Amino acid sequence: MASIVKISAYLGALLALAACAAQPIDPQATPELPSQYKAKAAVKAQKYMIVSANPHASRAGLSVLQKGGSAVDAAIAAQMVLNVVEPQSSGIGGGGFLMHYATKTGSIEAFDGRETAPAKISPDVFLRPDGRPKGFYEAAVGGAAVGVPGLVAMLESAHKKHGKLPWADLFSPAINLAEKGFSVSERLHSLVARDKKLKTFPQTAALFYDAQGKALSIGTLLKNPELAQSLRLIAKGGASAFYQGEIGNDIVKAVNGANPNPGMLSLADMKSYTAKDRVPLCGPYRSWLVCGMPPPSSGGLATLQILGLLEGFDLTKIKPQSTEAVHLFAEAEKLAFADRNIYVSDPDFIPVPTTGLLDSGYLTDRRKSIDPKKSMGKAEPGLPGLISEAPFAPDQGGFGFSTTHISIIDEEGNALSMTTSIENAFGSRLLVRGFLLNNQLTDFSFLPIKNGSPVANSVEANKRPRSSMAPTLVFDALGKPALIVGSPGGSRIIGYVSNTILGVLDWKMDAQEAVSLPHYQNRNDLTELEKGSSLEALKIPLEALGHKIRLTPMTSGLHVIQVTPDGLIGGADPRREGIALGR
Repeated sequence: MASIVKISAYLGALLALAACAAQPIDPQATPELPSQYKAKAAVKAQKYMIVSANPHASRAGLSVLQKGGSAVDAAIAAQMVLNVVEPQSSGIGGGGFLMHYATKTGSIEAFDGRETAPAKISPDVFLRPDGRPKGFYEAAVGGAAVGVPGLVAMLESAHKKHGKLPWADLFSPAINLAEKGFSVSERLHSLVARDKKLKTFPQTAALFYDAQGKALSIGTLLKNPELAQSLRLIAKGGASAFYQGEIGNDIVKAVNGANPNPGMLSLADMKSYTAKDRVPLCGPYRSWLVCGMPPPSSGGLATLQILGLLEGFDLTKIKPQSTEAVHLFAEAEKLAFADRNIYVSDPDFIPVPTTGLLDSGYLTDRRKSIDPKKSMGKAEPGLPGLISEAPFAPDQGGFGFSTTHISIIDEEGNALSMTTSIENAFGSRLLVRGFLLNNQLTDFSFLPIKNGSPVANSVEANKRPRSSMAPTLVFDALGKPALIVGSPGGSRIIGYVSNTILGVLDWKMDAQEAVSLPHYQNRNDLTELEKGSSLEALKIPLEALGHKIRLTPMTSGLHVIQVTPDGLIGGADPRREGIALGR
């Protein structure tokens, strides 16, 4: 099966949808921000733009775009800088997913750089001797949860197809910053200060704490010459320099020699890793086409399901951030998560019924469960296609919160949406040659069997754990990019991305207004409202509809580019330190 989708295949349907699309009403008001947010203004540009999680990374990507580099070139430069300045969230010790649109060919591609489990891993790796699942940090810290990193292989694969500038040149900004140092930001300092596991390994502690054992203070110059040397080797030797040779050997030694919690990684695991080209998941939403990552990520599938379910309601007549809007979204998200938790896994191991789950008839039938006047409670999974009985036990899974997202459009109109991660904040806490290793294997179900039924997302050798990352591209009725969006946030990513899409498409907000919206979610359990936001006022009316409410911080990192007839609009999440830059 071809892994490239052509936008031309959808143009006829998009044009037909556009002809009968309802006209949206004005949203009436810019959403109120919690007082702790650092308000940001929308950034406008005409030629190209990047939005990333740190000013250093956005500047590196912008420099590449100014030199005529492609969106992929800019993503590589920005990602390597993020490894330096945002080490808690992503880097070459982790993995990710990349969505790409090539304007000359009209092709949409999905690059899978998800980590894989070692060949010698055991299905009960996260179980205690008595058969009970380990606690999260009991499993995550050390070597047992480290999967073979996929980021470098994925970026090299994308660069071979869509790069314009030399691979080695794209590493220079990160190498220079790692050598010369950067000022520790408020966010990095606070995350180091409150982390209780970062001192587990002396080499890791030495990078993030001062001589007195305190977190490096804000403004401290942090240098990482070991990371600079690692990046030099990869810049010169490509992905093979990472998966083999000195770096690969040291990764294996660190994982298997970790104390506590050694792993079972081998050089063969490293050498055999392959980034995969997946078939993008694309589906209509009103007059637009929405394309996202297929499994092993649940992000694209769940986002398309939520949008498909809500398409039956005229959201333009509903005030954003109202009780009705939150209720309808929560009910739709419940249904999507009920399916996600039972069906989605690595499709190379478990057949995922994506076609059935996105079938319009199936979604129409599922929509009947949404009562505008009452919560359905906990949603049950559906039976898509020819499935007559759910074959697996449900499993929520997915604890990752330390993730990052980059959105880019270059001067030729090539669009890129990339989400990368090392899973938990600071990953496994294992530092190798200046970079942190992931703990992505804790995204597997800890229990291989529940209530006598197998779990689709169980641990298996060479398998990729389910993810919630949702890098997304949205196209207009003419097949042109309209929105580039994604976010960190664990399984909340799905709600963050879906709500942002609704804000722009249905409620006609600009990119910055949409990413600044207070958040609400329901992952088929509690309805969560962002603590400290205007949504707290909806607690009582939502409870009257039957929702169980939790007020909680919801630190998304949405980075969005909106393409309009007047140019590009960039939005960076006020909850983090990212910025949009363009020209």
